Amino acid sequence: MAISLQKGQKISLDKESGQALTKVIMGLGWDAVKKGGLFGGFSGGGSIDLDASCILFGEDNKVADTVWFRQLKSRDGSIVHTGDNRTGEGDGDDEQIIVDLSKVPASVKSLVFTVNSFTGQSFDSVANAYCRMVNAANQSEIARYTLTAQGAHTAQIMAKVYRHNNEWKMHAIGESSSGRTFEQLVPAIIPYL
Repeated sequence: MAISLQKGQKISLDKESGQALTKVIMGLGWDAVKKGGLFGGFSGGGSIDLDASCILFGEDNKVADTVWFRQLKSRDGSIVHTGDNRTGEGDGDDEQIIVDLSKVPASVKSLVFTVNSFTGQSFDSVANAYCRMVNAANQSEIARYTLTAQGAHTAQIMAKVYRHNNEWKMHAIGESSSGRTFEQLVPAIIPYL
């Protein structure tokens, strides 16, 4: 059974999954807020283009590589983005980033997952937003973090997956920020590395 993470909580991915993990999926899902209008279910915000990104940091806390809608694969091939969803429509994950932990280079210390509103709408326009970590081997959900911090921000630093004592751990950061792409979030990420 998946653990529901709280902001700031840290877990061991291996312990929560009950086995040594080699491949995980970070899923992101969201919907546009429905606003009541003259005819009921009118959606005031229209479609919302949230983007999931993964930033790889080295021991020096410098960006080693990135995976996002403009670069769907890390240079070493260990991390793959499944593609850009520009509306949030549909059930389940709207975007996924697949991480082969066994192939992440030893020089990479941490992976930070972010979400940005590329279209610039604030999170006030977003409903049912979450990120979740899934064991790719059996599709079981390991952990889920609900992005409840509605507000005027346009981005959120979701979670960090990092190496500690030869195992992978996850830190639910859940910090609100602003920016249309991951580059604008890097200064806000540094304190969490």
